Amino acid sequence: MHIQPLKRLLKYVKPYRKYFVGALIGAIGCVFFTLLTPIIIGQAVDLLIGKGLVDFTGLLIILRNLAIVVVMSAVLTYFMQLCTNQLSYRTVKDLREELFSKLEEMPLKYIDTTSHGEIISRIIVDIDLISDGLLQGFSNMFTGIMTIVGTLIFMMSINFNIAMIVFFMTPISLVVASLIAKFSYKFLRGQLAVRGEMGGFVEEYIGQLKLVKAFSYESVSQQEFEEINGRLQKIGVKAQVLSAITGPSTRFVNGLVYAAVGIYGALSVVYGHVSIGQLSSFLSYANQYTKPFNDISSVITELQSAVAAAQRIFGILDQPSQSADHTPAVTLEHCEGKVDIDHVDFSYQPSRPLITDLNIHVQPGQRIAIVGPTGCGKTTIINLLMRFYDINNGSIKIQDKDMMLLPRDHLRGLYGMVLQDTWVFGGTIKENIAYGKKDATDEEIIAAAKKAYAHSFIKRLPQGYDTVISDDGNSISQGQKQLLSIARVMLLNPPMLILDEATSSIDTLTEIRVQRAFDEMMKGKTSFIVAHRLSTIKNADTILVMNAGKIIEQGTHNELLNKDGFYANLYQSQFAKNED
Repeated sequence: MHIQPLKRLLKYVKPYRKYFVGALIGAIGCVFFTLLTPIIIGQAVDLLIGKGLVDFTGLLIILRNLAIVVVMSAVLTYFMQLCTNQLSYRTVKDLREELFSKLEEMPLKYIDTTSHGEIISRIIVDIDLISDGLLQGFSNMFTGIMTIVGTLIFMMSINFNIAMIVFFMTPISLVVASLIAKFSYKFLRGQLAVRGEMGGFVEEYIGQLKLVKAFSYESVSQQEFEEINGRLQKIGVKAQVLSAITGPSTRFVNGLVYAAVGIYGALSVVYGHVSIGQLSSFLSYANQYTKPFNDISSVITELQSAVAAAQRIFGILDQPSQSADHTPAVTLEHCEGKVDIDHVDFSYQPSRPLITDLNIHVQPGQRIAIVGPTGCGKTTIINLLMRFYDINNGSIKIQDKDMMLLPRDHLRGLYGMVLQDTWVFGGTIKENIAYGKKDATDEEIIAAAKKAYAHSFIKRLPQGYDTVISDDGNSISQGQKQLLSIARVMLLNPPMLILDEATSSIDTLTEIRVQRAFDEMMKGKTSFIVAHRLSTIKNADTILVMNAGKIIEQGTHNELLNKDGFYANLYQSQFAKNED
């Protein structure tokens, strides 16, 4: 077992050491009263001398004492388990919150390049494995160690020689367990990794199920799933078989110990060194002494799974966070929408430059359309303006203030975004529209929906604005989700807008209406419009034509057509396509 992740995991236990102390006290008390039971039973056996020679008075006293001991043991066991539960679940609660907080601080590059199913698997499955490992570890480890120490003391008080037989033979089971655990650990780690891979595949498959069915890809998906499932089955069998060997191996050693104690103890009774009652107590102790070794060996397996899961969790926590906001913070009291992009270079991968020496100067209230073929860098400019990614070289200024000096939340609050890929979450229509403005009144929400031409379809829903939609938005159409996204921005009324083919999922009639609403909303606001359909940007103040990460043409719609260059060819190809 790797000690470093376990030590790091135990740091999360430190704030709850009062529960640790409580569990320790409960374990000591529970074990003490449990170990008194064999002595009391042994005393009772010695009172059963023979037929007609039973000391019933003494036996009743012993039974009363036995009842008290059993009740005290049960109460302290409950107290110990209560403390260990609090300790484990509070610890993983903090770990889960730190993990989620870390995800919010991580650069989007990690989220974009890591399977979402894998991340979900780590947050849910791996955290649960840590919880189970800590719970089993604390409860069984506490009672196990206390039982071993306490039983040995009680046995030595009865007969030192027999106690030494137990003492020297029983730890062999721990050696056996540790050897098996060493081999099983790597398989447990591999099992978790393949399980995370399967989580990513299933999440992707379910999310794109319509696409899978549309292309009749079911059989191929089934084969891919079976391949991953086969690898999970093979490595899972190896991990579980090795883990399962631990228990029988330690029980075999413990059985040998019990037999040795029985034989030596019987000879001791024959020679008068111990009484039958003491031998009875000793055999009970020998059984109790070996049982914790079985429990600890199973705890080792649980802890191995927990440590392997913790390594995956720490793998996320150790990822570099996004660069910190500049201190002291610089904010804009009033933003008119002036944006200057000077000599900006950017690439997602250092070996593959994407944007080189980009220069754009936007005056307040201008409408800037960005067009070009797929992969030319249109959406990348949006990512840089919102600081989803940091630029490699150059500068982006807003109102003559370097964007890097502005806190991210303040910067992003200056923009309103409507993207081609719409997003809604599980909740009411009202909550979805007010996502960026939690204190919005019903009147403001309805007014925003009317401006986005969403009010009419919302009123037709069963509960109107209180209708609950699912997180995948399947209960409403793609166009309706787009309208909700537009209404969300209408409600915020920010000084600058980013529209990435914002009307792509809306029918032609609704698009005309929404375009009018956009025209009204964009008055006096700086707007960046990423467009694929060139007919929607004829009224833009400036059209930037991009190719291979550079601006190759710039001007109004008519100016670019008159140049008869790259833009003119794009426009004419779309026009010809529409004519066809």
